[in-house]
Amino acid sequence: MKRLCPILLLFMAIIHFSSCEKDDICVEGDTPLLVIGFYDITDTTFKSVNNLRILSTDNDSILNSTTEYGFTDRSNSPDSISMPLRISETTTTFQFISGSSSDDDGNEIGNIDELQFNYTVESSFVSRACGFVASYIDLDIPREVTEEDWIQSINIIESNITASNRIHVQIFH
Repeated sequence: MKRLCPILLLFMAIIHFSSCEKDDICVEGDTPLLVIGFYDITDTTFKSVNNLRILSTDNDSILNSTTEYGFTDRSNSPDSISMPLRISETTTTFQFISGSSSDDDGNEIGNIDELQFNYTVESSFVSRACGFVASYIDLDIPREVTEEDWIQSINIIESNITASNRIHVQIFH
């Protein structure tokens, strides 16, 4: 019996430690956000947008988060904002509203410009903890500017979006 006890303890220890899994923590990557910078059309310096509101027409939602996207709804924009693009589609459409406010009936009365972002999604497997990470390739924003538009020009700096740490698109107003 005295010999059986250490053998049994050793057997239980081996079973216990062999059943442990390593901790999987994802630190290697995340799907990037589209970063848009706002610029003055005359001198190309950063210029905020007064009472900016951004609506996603794909799911009827308002982008509004100071931590995730970089601005608060209907506030003056910072020099740049981050925006999510849809992974399951090849287009994402947003309404950019300058001077956003509501009338007495709750209808939007700001200057609305609609932008459609076209791209190709490429997914790559990072690790078991992270899973798949998407990149957006060949970004295009087809648009004809009219006199009523507050967005006067768009410049795509980087058409391949693989990181969220730099400006990809310049909007001049």
